[in-house]
Amino acid sequence: MTSTEDLKPPTSEGGVLAGDGTTTTAVPHAEDGSSSSSFIDKEKMELDDDAAAAENVLSNYTEEEVMNMGRAYAREHNFDEELFAKAAAIARSPTQFNSMQHLSDEDKASLYHEEQHPWSLPKKLYWLAATASMAAAVQGMDETVINGANLYYPDAMGLGSGSDRDTWLIGLVNCAPYLCCATISCWMTDFMNTKFSRRGTIFICCIWGTLCCIWSALTNTWWHLFIARFFLGFAIGPNSTTVPVYSSESAPARIRGALVMNWQIWTAFGIMLGYVFSLAFYTISDHGIGEGLNWRLMVGSACLPSIAILAQIPFCPESPRWLMGKGRHEDAFKSLTELRNTPLQAARDCFYMHVLLMEEQTTQMPFFKKIIEMFTVRRNRNGALGAWVCMFMQQFCGINVIAYYSSTIFRESGFSVRDSLIASWGFGMLNWVFAAPAFFVIDKFGRRTLLLFAFPMMCGFLLLAGFAFWIDQEAHPDARVGVICLGIYLFTIVYSSSEGPVPFTYSAECAALYVRDVTMSFATATCWFFNFILSLTWPSMLKKFKPQGAFGWYAAWNGIGFFMVLWLLPETKGLTLEELDDIFDVPTYKHAAYQTKALGVWFQRSILRKDVPELPPLYKSHRMAIKNAKWEADKTNTEHVE
Repeated sequence: MTSTEDLKPPTSEGGVLAGDGTTTTAVPHAEDGSSSSSFIDKEKMELDDDAAAAENVLSNYTEEEVMNMGRAYAREHNFDEELFAKAAAIARSPTQFNSMQHLSDEDKASLYHEEQHPWSLPKKLYWLAATASMAAAVQGMDETVINGANLYYPDAMGLGSGSDRDTWLIGLVNCAPYLCCATISCWMTDFMNTKFSRRGTIFICCIWGTLCCIWSALTNTWWHLFIARFFLGFAIGPNSTTVPVYSSESAPARIRGALVMNWQIWTAFGIMLGYVFSLAFYTISDHGIGEGLNWRLMVGSACLPSIAILAQIPFCPESPRWLMGKGRHEDAFKSLTELRNTPLQAARDCFYMHVLLMEEQTTQMPFFKKIIEMFTVRRNRNGALGAWVCMFMQQFCGINVIAYYSSTIFRESGFSVRDSLIASWGFGMLNWVFAAPAFFVIDKFGRRTLLLFAFPMMCGFLLLAGFAFWIDQEAHPDARVGVICLGIYLFTIVYSSSEGPVPFTYSAECAALYVRDVTMSFATATCWFFNFILSLTWPSMLKKFKPQGAFGWYAAWNGIGFFMVLWLLPETKGLTLEELDDIFDVPTYKHAAYQTKALGVWFQRSILRKDVPELPPLYKSHRMAIKNAKWEADKTNTEHVE
C-alpha cells in the first residue's frame, strides 16, 4: 500500500507533511511513473512572490504528476484509481477539460454543463442548505413574537409603569437569549462540532430550542421569563455558528454565497412568521390563564421551525470537509457524491479538498491555542476582523431595534395596537421578500460591493424615518405615519438585499479551516453581543433621545459602516474556502490605503468622468490572474504610446 507521505503535496519548503504535522524532505522516485507527489522537485515549490497568475496549488505540477497523486490517494482509501486520476487532472486545470484526452465525451459534457449551469445541482444540496438554515427561523420568530408580546407581558408581570427600572428590565428580558449567545453558547460551538459533528450539533440545538420556547410560554414572573429566554440562547448560539459553516462546506465555490445566505432568508422568514403569529394570537382572551394567554402563545410558537428541522436533519449528508478533517475520507467522498451531479465531480472536489487541507497543514489544536492564533497570525486576524466588521454593523445599522420594537415604534407614530402589528408584519414581509435579490447577486457582485452600496442608503432612510416624528401628528396624522412607514420600509428593503445576508456568509468563509469554528464563534458572539446591547438599550434610548435622536444615532453608524467596509473588508466571492490565504494576508494598512485610492479613482472616473487610469490590482490570487494580465497589457500599451 502507498505510504501516507506519498499522498501529501509538498510544502512550500519542498518537504511533505508527516503524519504528526512535521515536515520531511521529499525523496525523488525513479522515473517509472510510480504514484506519488513526492517525486516533485523542490524547486517547483519555490515560487516567486510575483507569480500572481498561478491557477491553484496543483498548477505547479505536470498533469501526469497530478494524476499519479490522484491514483495514490485512491489506493490509500480504496477508491477507483482511474476515476481519481482523471479527477486530479481536472482539479489542476478546471477549465481545460475539453483538451484532456483521457476524458470521455460524457465526462466532458457533464463538466461543460456544470460550467454553464452552476445552479444545476442535486436537489439534496438545496435541501441540505434549506433544512439547516431553517434553524434561523427560530431566532427570527423569537425576535418578533417577543415584539408582539411586548404589548402585553410587561403589564402582566408588573413592568408596565414606564419607570426607568421597568424600561431596563423589559430590555433585559427581550435580549436574554443573545446575552447567553455572546457570553457562553457561541463559544461552545468548537467543542460541540468536534464532538457531535455539524449535523449533530444542529439536531441537539433544535431539541433544546423547542423545550425552551415552551418553557418561556409557561413562566409567571419577569425573572422566570428572563431565565427561560436566557437558556434559549444555548440553542440559538451554536446553531447560528454551525449552520453557515455547514452550508459553506457543502456548497461549490461558485454558488457558495447564495446557499450560505439561506440563513438570512430563513431569519427573515422567521421574522415575518413571528408577526403572523402575533397577529393571530393578539385578540385571544385569557381563558383563565394567569397573566394572559395571547403572549404565551406568541412566545411558544417560536418552537415550530425547530420541530420541522428535527424531522429532516438526520437524513441530510454530513459536511464533507468536516468528515475529511476527521480522516473519514470514504464518508467524505460518499457525502460529495450526494451533493454533486457525477462521481467525477465528486472525486475532483474530494481530491482537491484533500490537497488543500494538506497545504493548510491542519492539525489538532487546543481550543485556546486556536483563539490565540486567530489573533496572532495575520491571515487569521484579518479574516476575524472582516467577520467582526460585518457582524458589528449588522446590529449597529439599526435593523434589530425595528425587529424587536417595531410595534412600539408604530404605536409612537400614532397607530392602534392592531394597525401597529399589521405595519410590523409589513416590515417582516419586506424583510423576507427582498432577501431574494441577494440570493442572485451576492456571488455576482460580491459581498463587499453590496455593503458599500447599502450603507449610505440605509443612513438616509433611517434619517427619513426619524425626522418624520417631527411632523405634527394632530395637523398631519396621515403624513406622519406614512413617512415613518416609508423610511422604515425602504431601509428594510436595502438591508435585506445587502447587510442582511452578507455577515453570516462572509464569516463562514473568511477563516482558515483549522480556526474556522472559533472564528465563526467569535463572529456570532460579536453579533449576539451587540444584539444584546441594542435590545437592552433601545427602550431607554427611545425614552431619553426621542425617536428622532434614536434613529439618528443608528443612521450615523451606517455612515461609519461604509468606511469600515471600505478599509477593512477584502472581497471573498468566487474563491474556494481554502484559497483565501492570499487575500487575507495583505496587511490591513496596505489594504486600507489601496481602497482609499481606489475610491478616489472611482469618483474621478464615474462621477467627474475623467480619463484616469485604474490602479494595479492589489491581490496576487490566481482568481485575479485575468485582471493582472489585463492591467499589465494596458500598462505595456501605455508605455509603448509614450
